Amino acid sequence: MATTSTTSDHLSLSFKDHRRLAVLLSIFSAALVAANLIGSKVTVILGVSVSVGIFAYPLTFLITDIVSEVHGRKWAQNFVWGGLIAQLLVLVLILIALAMPASERFAIEAEYQEVFKQSARIIAASLTAFLVSQSLDVWVFHKIKERAKGRFLWLRNNLSTILSQLVDTMLFMYLAFWHAFPKMTTGFVFSLAMTYWGLKILFALIDTPFVYLGVRWLRGGKKDAVLQK
Repeated sequence: MATTSTTSDHLSLSFKDHRRLAVLLSIFSAALVAANLIGSKVTVILGVSVSVGIFAYPLTFLITDIVSEVHGRKWAQNFVWGGLIAQLLVLVLILIALAMPASERFAIEAEYQEVFKQSARIIAASLTAFLVSQSLDVWVFHKIKERAKGRFLWLRNNLSTILSQLVDTMLFMYLAFWHAFPKMTTGFVFSLAMTYWGLKILFALIDTPFVYLGVRWLRGGKKDAVLQK
């Protein structure tokens, strides 16, 4: 029965629906991979030192909330699995690249190794944090939607993102940076994680209008979701 229902749901989508989902999946995967590859660089926002990956990663939660609202939990979870596969592939390719001997003409092998070894650890940490937090985001979003009977999109978008970002930030920061440098002690990493989470809450509040715009665009003018929740 489940297979028949899933197949029927899939076939019920139009070409335009699939095209819009493909666009969102492309942005989702690109933001996820970019956040991991560039994440070792630190910048300053509002006087706080943060990874530059903070600009890309919130996009992934925005997109899963949009997909959840229009096409349901199964489609959003499919995005999560797709993102996990993308990260695994990038990690494997990085490890292969690091293991390959460098040509004599390649004069920055030491710098290349240093940068991408950090990226490999970041991606490995991100795999765990991503799968746990994104699955939690999708689950919380739909639990609130059931309780609210489909109302208050702004509420479930913000609550699910804020809670899942807390889990994501804690898991990621400890797996990626704990003892990576001498000053990355347990207390210092915790203080960084809480600061990052505060900025992510701010980003979650800012992206609320974009959730409504994204939902409207993905629906293509249809008032109701295409699939059953």
